[in-house]
Amino acid sequence: MVSGLMSQSAFDVETQYFQVAAPGETVVLREGKLTGPVQLAYETYGTLNAAKDNAILLFHALSGSHHAAGYNPKVEAAGNLWTEDMHLGWWNDYIGKGKALDTDKYFIICANYLGGCYGSTSPMDKDPETGRPRGSRFPHIRTSDQCEVQAKLLDHLGIDVCRAVIGPSVGGMLALTFAGMYPERVRKVVPIASSWKTTVLNRLILFEQILAIENDPHFHGGDYYHTNGPTYGLALARMISHKTFVHLDAIERRARQEVKQAEDHFAWYVIRDSVQSYVMHQGKKFVHRFDANTYLRICEMWSCYHPVQECGADSPLEMLKRCADAGQEFLVFSIDSDFCFYPEEQDQMVRHLKEAGVKNMHLTVHSEKGHDSFLLEPELFAPHLDHLLSRG
Repeated sequence: MVSGLMSQSAFDVETQYFQVAAPGETVVLREGKLTGPVQLAYETYGTLNAAKDNAILLFHALSGSHHAAGYNPKVEAAGNLWTEDMHLGWWNDYIGKGKALDTDKYFIICANYLGGCYGSTSPMDKDPETGRPRGSRFPHIRTSDQCEVQAKLLDHLGIDVCRAVIGPSVGGMLALTFAGMYPERVRKVVPIASSWKTTVLNRLILFEQILAIENDPHFHGGDYYHTNGPTYGLALARMISHKTFVHLDAIERRARQEVKQAEDHFAWYVIRDSVQSYVMHQGKKFVHRFDANTYLRICEMWSCYHPVQECGADSPLEMLKRCADAGQEFLVFSIDSDFCFYPEEQDQMVRHLKEAGVKNMHLTVHSEKGHDSFLLEPELFAPHLDHLLSRG
C-alpha cells in the first residue's frame, strides 16, 4: 500500500475492462476498422446513483491514462509500461471525498483511449488475423472514434446522460467533440487549456514528433515489438513536446545545475547546458512508460482534429446550435502562460459558443507553470469546477 503523505489522499482502485467487440466482431472506425477482441481499460470513482444522473465522463491528455485518481500499483494489460510514475492518479487532487469531483456526490469515469498503451486495445496487442502484434496494421484513429467507443461504455454502464464531460488538453478536444456528437447526453462541458481546432503551429510541432519516431532506424514501420523499438525517436518526440507543456521559465528553474552527459546519443556534440540535460532526462524517462505507436496515433488524431467534420456538421454554428438546443453549459478554462494551447484559441471557442447561443463562462488562470498548470495547481481550477457541478 502507498505510504506517507500519499496515503492520506489516495484510495485503492483497480482497472476495469469493457469489451467493445468480441472476437470475430468488427469495430468500424472513421478511417478503417478493428477486428475484435477490442476493449477499453477504465476506472470509476464514486457511486452511480439510482437516477443515474450523477455521472461525469473525464477525458485524459495525450500521454495520460484512465488512472485519474487513487492508487493503482499494477495494470496487467499495460505490462512494463505501468511504471511507478503511473501509480498515483494524474488528477488525484481533484477527485475524492470533499474534492471538486466529489466521490460522495458524483460517479466519475475515465477510460484509456482506443490505441492507448495502458490496457485498451492498441498496436501492442495481438492481431487475431496474424497472431503477431497489430503494429503497423493498427488503423488511424479520430476523436469521433474515441467518442463513439466511450459512448458505448456509457451504454454498458447504463448511463444515458452525463452531468458533465471534462477534458484537459487533448481531452478538451474530445469533450467538445462528444458534446457535439451526443448533445442530448451531456449537461455541462468543461474544456481545460484546449482548443476549437488544431493550429498551424501545433500541426508543425506534432509533425516534428511524428518524423522523430518514423525516422528512428528501429521503428521498422511500426512493427518493432521484436526489438527494443524506436527509443531514441520517442525520446526526441517527447523533448519536442515538453517545451510546450512546461513554461520555459519553469524548465529553467527545474533544471539541475549539474550537467549529465548522454554519450549514447552524440558522436560529436557535448551537452554543456543544464536545460538540455533536463529535457534529455525527461525524454529518456518517458520511453519507459509509453509506446511509440500509441504516441503516433494520438499525435495524428490531434493533428487532424476538426470538430465540425467529426460531428457531421457543416459549420461551427450548426454544430454548437445542437449544444444550445440541448441546454448545455460550457466552462472554458485558459492558462495565461500556456505555450501549447494559447489563450487566443479558447477565445475563438468562446466566440463560437456565444454566436450559437450556448450558455458559457470563460475563466483565465494566471500561472507561472504553463500548460501543466491544470495538473499542478488544483487550487486555481477546483473551486470553479465545484461551483459548476453543484449548480442545477
